[in-house]
Amino acid sequence: MEHIVTFDTNKQAITATTGTLLTEAAHEAGIDLTQPCGGQGRCGRCAVQVTEGSVRSRSTLRLSPEDVAAGYVLACQAVVEGDVSIHVPPQEALERRLTTDRTVAEVQVPAGYDPAVQPICRVTLTLTPPSMDDQTDDWSRLQTAVRQETGIGELQVSLSLLRKIGSVLREGEWQVTAVLDISHFPGNFGVSGKIIDLLPGHVPTDTPLWGAAIDIGTTTVSVWLVNLLTGEVVQQAAEYNRQIRRGEDVISRIIYASKGNGRAEICDLVLETINGLLERTCQRANPSQGHKEEKPLSSLRPCGDNIVKATITGNSTMIHLLLGIPAESIRLSPFVTAVNHIPSLTAKEVGLAIHPEAVVDCLPGVASYVGADISTGVLSSGVDDSEQVSLFLDIGTNGETVLGSHDWLVTCACSAGPAFEGAGVQHGMRATRGAIEEVWINGETYEPTYRVIGDAAPKGFCGSGLISLLAEMFLTGVVDKSGNFNHMLPTKRIRQGEHGWEYVVVWADEGAGKDISITHVDVDNLLRAKAAIYAGFEVLAEGVGFPLEAVERVLIGGAFGKYINVEKAVEIGLLPDMPWENFQFLGNTSVLGAYYALLDPQLRDRVADIASRMTYIELSADNSFYEAFTSALFLPHTDMSRFPSVAKEMMKAE
Repeated sequence: MEHIVTFDTNKQAITATTGTLLTEAAHEAGIDLTQPCGGQGRCGRCAVQVTEGSVRSRSTLRLSPEDVAAGYVLACQAVVEGDVSIHVPPQEALERRLTTDRTVAEVQVPAGYDPAVQPICRVTLTLTPPSMDDQTDDWSRLQTAVRQETGIGELQVSLSLLRKIGSVLREGEWQVTAVLDISHFPGNFGVSGKIIDLLPGHVPTDTPLWGAAIDIGTTTVSVWLVNLLTGEVVQQAAEYNRQIRRGEDVISRIIYASKGNGRAEICDLVLETINGLLERTCQRANPSQGHKEEKPLSSLRPCGDNIVKATITGNSTMIHLLLGIPAESIRLSPFVTAVNHIPSLTAKEVGLAIHPEAVVDCLPGVASYVGADISTGVLSSGVDDSEQVSLFLDIGTNGETVLGSHDWLVTCACSAGPAFEGAGVQHGMRATRGAIEEVWINGETYEPTYRVIGDAAPKGFCGSGLISLLAEMFLTGVVDKSGNFNHMLPTKRIRQGEHGWEYVVVWADEGAGKDISITHVDVDNLLRAKAAIYAGFEVLAEGVGFPLEAVERVLIGGAFGKYINVEKAVEIGLLPDMPWENFQFLGNTSVLGAYYALLDPQLRDRVADIASRMTYIELSADNSFYEAFTSALFLPHTDMSRFPSVAKEMMKAE
């Protein structure tokens, strides 16, 4: 049966058959409901209110008895069974903030960069016009000119470009500029190639040839616009991955993508994010800088059609979801990907809003939970080329770890969960304006002070704020080694809340409009996240017989890593207790590695070599991981000999 479904945020009612989920009905009505858990009914963020009619609800998890009595249901768990009217509360907004403060000027072009080795090249050709004595077809005539100018013998072309060759040749009066790709033919470098674009007339030699380095993070997508002739990063932009609304972690997104039209929808969401960033970087670029023309040629504008090459990195799930490749096998035993090394594609095939024939290189990954973002991170950090034994960490939803040197590399990934990215915490949020990023607690009064991003009224805690707060609570005795609250302390900040004991950092009258606190459940989630990360690199080191204390340097990649306070991270047992000078924070190593691979085919080959050299250890199959995880569930650890500096601080506090 069909029923009328009316949403108060949409003037037009829709029809839905019996059994239709409210999320599906909302999507049909053009309403975007937040589903960070991927529609599993675990987060409670898609709650809507039934004002007329009724629905059948499968689950009321995260809804209080008062909510249920008021008619609230989880849209991902409620199905239509009759005519119904729905009130949609305001949805969570994704506030924009660049994930790095690195400026374009700080990105150094690799020493000795030579555009001549770039597989993408541009040549101006002057062809002999046809005549009654020379009736060679246009395509053969073009191939002959390319062969004479470059030595490329075999030339491929797409049907769409073949259709316009004749008109371009005649518009340019038999002088044209060709953009060529010679990267598709290993072993025949400089012999075979593919024509990407053909422009009438002569394009000045100093006209930029554009490329894009793209990093698809679970939380954030970054794009660098690059001039391939100089190697210069011209513009950068970053934005939250719009897939977040369909799942805050990779597992939730895989589950969402496996339902109905979910795979196509989640693919569209990430393409919208990437294409929006490409457009933004192009608009920001100054195309006429350094040129003498009063009116720059249209080909000088770094619009999408002038980007002729892109490298893409990201974890295995993000790459699969971008390309619409089923990702279900990633989350199911024995945890394998559909593909780790993806052949070169065209922008038209992928859906990128750049030149349709542009070369798109999705860089190689290692395994289900160690993807191209780690391969490129190892490249840009230099772990694979160093004599020093290094521990490379990318702290995020999946805590990926690489241990090794130029002689050997081992890697693993642990499911840390999104707690350090603000999810799974009652007042957690992403690192946007209003997020508390650092906290200090007075050891005598137990009163907190804090710093907020953007000098705004506090709204919640971001990851760095949670690490700082947990460390301060532990060292001042607000919580013990197990994360239990000491409710006997003489402070009103520790109180019994809806989810057990909690510590209030911000009172409602301090400008927040609500009390902002951290609960016992929040602390448990943080302990599990930090324990998983620490246990991961501990098991990795022990698995190869290399003592963790013998590691010579710890390299931390990822945007989140730039904001971690080393001292606080060590105090909670998230990072190993080592001298501070052993730690290096590298920022977004993933996009930097994609940038290197974009510029230099030898570095691109090195990414593939890194991926093939890394030995992957599946922690779920390693019994020692559970033991290490259990030991790390305490602050900072059950074995205090591993954290001598923290033990010293605790003695001072006593």
